[in-house]
Amino acid sequence: MALAVLPGHQLLLDGRGPEAIRLSALGSAGSVITSIILLLPFGFLLYTIYPLIQDYIGWMLLFIAFLMIVTEKGEYVPGQGSLTRYRYKFYALLVFVMSGLLGIFAFGKENMANSLFESGSPSILLPLLSGLFGASQLIISLTTSSVIPAQRTSLISLPANRIIKGIASGSIAGSFVAWLPGVSSSVATLLAEQFSRIRGKQKSDKTSISEDPLDEAREFIISVSGVNTANAVFGLFVFFFIGRARNGAIVAISSLLDQSAIDIPFILILLCVVILASIFSYYSTIKIGNIIHLLMAKINYRKLSIAVLAGLVVMVTIFTGMFGIVIFFMATSIGLLPSFMNVRKSNAMGVILLPIILYFL
Repeated sequence: MALAVLPGHQLLLDGRGPEAIRLSALGSAGSVITSIILLLPFGFLLYTIYPLIQDYIGWMLLFIAFLMIVTEKGEYVPGQGSLTRYRYKFYALLVFVMSGLLGIFAFGKENMANSLFESGSPSILLPLLSGLFGASQLIISLTTSSVIPAQRTSLISLPANRIIKGIASGSIAGSFVAWLPGVSSSVATLLAEQFSRIRGKQKSDKTSISEDPLDEAREFIISVSGVNTANAVFGLFVFFFIGRARNGAIVAISSLLDQSAIDIPFILILLCVVILASIFSYYSTIKIGNIIHLLMAKINYRKLSIAVLAGLVVMVTIFTGMFGIVIFFMATSIGLLPSFMNVRKSNAMGVILLPIILYFL
């Protein structure tokens, strides 16, 4: 989610935080419509070719991991030699491999995790993901001070063609990765980001001088918000056709129902629920977004971060025991690296990707 947060911060620091929330709501709502339109043609296309590519999923995931690493650019420092451009790629590879090795170890020893609840079934994903993406970011937050500038409520000023492009790129990327195991929305966001950059380079010579420099951030917020929504919508379709749950919501549904209960009428009911929830959340998000900055300005972020960090430690201890705590602290240590190495935090998705790549290969 770091990729989604940073453009939002750009607008927040410019006093346009409410607009960033409007853009996110628009991207998500637009992606629901786009995903439903694409559901049958794109879904049946992927369903048709899935048996053909099933034996090559390991190689596809390996290519996506390769793409994550080679597109890492970092900060260029003049005068450091010709090899300095490869430094951040090496850092990205290091984070990917270290998190991947931790994942291999943790999944291999998952039976050592024990929950305080006798009926509980400990999942080692809790300490892994809480450490890599939760606790590590909270620790970084504790070393900084947060000041929210005065915000102004404004309508979306992004041109219609850029709104459509953002929704389309996010929807396509999110629907594509819904079929692949171990590929998170953050990785789909990376694919959408690369698509936006390619299109941006093609149009760079035609860009008007009067164009708002924040328009790229606005378009990207729309695209990222569409990724998550499209991934959820197509996740229903994927589960119905191949019986595989690719996100947490579908796992929850599958745990409550038998596979035989998931038929076409049931999928249509769920799609109706998605549409109704999207309509409600679109308007409520905009309404809350207009005033939430007034509350956020009063929050003591240091105390909040400490409280959440302590809550994570307690939760990991309760649900995974001492082995989970060891994994949690190891994951937190690796999760700190991307911030100091100036690389994407999504490289730490190697914790899931590397074990799955090795499994398929």
